[in-house]
Amino acid sequence: MKINEIIHQKVLRTEDLPILRKKSVAQKITFTNGCFDLIHPGHIHLLYRAKEFGDILIVGLNSDESVRSLKGETRPVKDEYMRMLTLASFFFVDYVILFSEQTPEKLIHKIRPNILVKGGDYNESEIVGADFVKSYGGMIKIIPFLENYSTSSLIGKV
Repeated sequence: MKINEIIHQKVLRTEDLPILRKKSVAQKITFTNGCFDLIHPGHIHLLYRAKEFGDILIVGLNSDESVRSLKGETRPVKDEYMRMLTLASFFFVDYVILFSEQTPEKLIHKIRPNILVKGGDYNESEIVGADFVKSYGGMIKIIPFLENYSTSSLIGKV
């Protein structure tokens, strides 16, 4: 099997979510999300640590349109396809799913993760979907921010 085929098996569509939930009923699903434009050690740290909390790690990825609305017209640097392939290539990422809204609220409601993970630049009260996840007994985990790494600083250096 070619690497592209393996990676494409990790890309989820919204219609795949009910099937995934049925298959993984006894497994803990962890969810995190972001733009993941220029992957840096801070991203890798967040994703690797997120995987430690559950059996299946699903990464919600902002679409190009969503990134532009959040970060401005010059972003993303890498298109959504390149960003999906990059994320799917990590052994600790089980699935990647694209979303077009500014927040992953709808996606979180469909996935119903056991654990919702965000980086240390967030407080629990700021995390989209946190109240929903806690309403059915899920947990919120905040990974300490890895200092001196950001996409904006990388772009500034380039």
